[in-house]
Amino acid sequence: MQPLPLPRAERPVGAGERGLAGRRTPGGGGGGGGEPVPPRSPPCSFKCGAAGGGAGDGTMRRPLGVPGCCLPLLPLLLLPLPPAARGSPRRLRPAGSHAAADTACKNRPLDLVFIIDSSRSVRYEEFEKVKIFLSKMIDTLDVGERTTRVAVMNYASTVKVEFPLRTYFDKASMKEAISHIEPLSAGTMTGLAIQTAMDEVFTEEMGSRPATFNIPKVVIVVTDGRPQDQVQDVAASARTAGIEIYAVGVDRADMQSLRIMASEPLDEHVFYVETYGVIEKLTSKFRETFCAANVCALGTHECEQVCVSNGGSYLCDCYEGYTLNPDKRTCSAVDMCAPGRHECDQICVSINGSYVCECYEGYILSPDKKTCSAMDVCAPGRHDCAQVCLSNDGSYSCDCFEGYTLNPDKKTCSAVDMCAPGRHDCEQVCVRDDLFYTCDCYQGYTLNPDKKTCSRAITSSLITTEESCKCEAIAALQDSVTSRLEALSTKLDEVSEKLRAYQGRQQVV
Repeated sequence: MQPLPLPRAERPVGAGERGLAGRRTPGGGGGGGGEPVPPRSPPCSFKCGAAGGGAGDGTMRRPLGVPGCCLPLLPLLLLPLPPAARGSPRRLRPAGSHAAADTACKNRPLDLVFIIDSSRSVRYEEFEKVKIFLSKMIDTLDVGERTTRVAVMNYASTVKVEFPLRTYFDKASMKEAISHIEPLSAGTMTGLAIQTAMDEVFTEEMGSRPATFNIPKVVIVVTDGRPQDQVQDVAASARTAGIEIYAVGVDRADMQSLRIMASEPLDEHVFYVETYGVIEKLTSKFRETFCAANVCALGTHECEQVCVSNGGSYLCDCYEGYTLNPDKRTCSAVDMCAPGRHECDQICVSINGSYVCECYEGYILSPDKKTCSAMDVCAPGRHDCAQVCLSNDGSYSCDCFEGYTLNPDKKTCSAVDMCAPGRHDCEQVCVRDDLFYTCDCYQGYTLNPDKKTCSRAITSSLITTEESCKCEAIAALQDSVTSRLEALSTKLDEVSEKLRAYQGRQQVV
């Protein structure tokens, strides 16, 4: 067994024989082909060996009961995944390019959620190490409202959202909030935690950005035990929904459960460390994973709204409600009121890349904010008719009560002269009574039972011949006067007709 070489200081801790940067961990058992790391001289003559005669899996352990000087190196060891769990490595940048890359790249925008296990098996001091790991992870991220948003969830048998994606956009506030997180100390409901992330954290209300923004949704689960619920189906649903899951196991964590919940390829998404004391060493690995050496992340593009990475180049896109201009860089608001783009029943009003619906005069907007209903234009206060309002398909016209006529302004009414010629049925005399009339008769006549016609009055009295002659003379005179009055009435009617005709012609002119 060869002595275990000390790792270089800048070398990130991996998730197995091959980490996310495509490097191989030197040592036995993996059949490595990577370049070995030059060993340094150990500080004492004792050399560490493989426990039990060599595990053959690349894991170096101190023999039990032997106080060795290599004990301080144990926190730097990461157990590799079994060969069955390995996938094709994803090389983000060539090995040995740390110094150049660290100054040239920043992580791509993410909606990142940490889900940390604080069950009974996690001791208080170990939970504090997890909080340090979270803080150091945040230090490596390009945090901001338009860059990476971070949420933290704490779970055991229950789940607590410590802060969602919309709460903090600066590192100091996030780290301050993390420092106050307390463990829940109960069971290990990992499936419930992932389901809660989908239902309550990765929502636009809680700060997750819309799918049209193409911002990756990422979960990092840190646990030291075996899930006590069904995590497989929940994790599969999360991955189907586009959530990328990284699983970090510590100490007694169940490796099979980690592989069940993590995204593919597994060797890039499953990590294991022996103790919480070395979990913070994973920050460099995650930094390499999230580092995006592209013009979109670096901010050196010319896109006005959305930059979409395309290999070594980029394309510009626009937010919803905007369209890319011919220069392929700037955006213009889409005419959302163009035919076929809106759902308005009558009037569409374009507003900043969106629209609102309105209605024609005489209609009101329905509760669905799209369709219109005819309003009751004859409701009190909606019209200016003096007497009668007649609704007519969203509009109205005015009318008058019986006995009144509509004035030329088409709104007000005037009382009709019911005793005007042609308006009554009286044979002799028409007497007007407000909106009605009654009939009467000349002297010497009485009104018949039909209340319209008149009959000569008959008196039964004893008279002398002289009085009789006088009566006949008087009757003759009355007949003459009546005849003349009727003739005069007829002429008056003719004059009235001519006068009305003349007034009618004057109004036309």
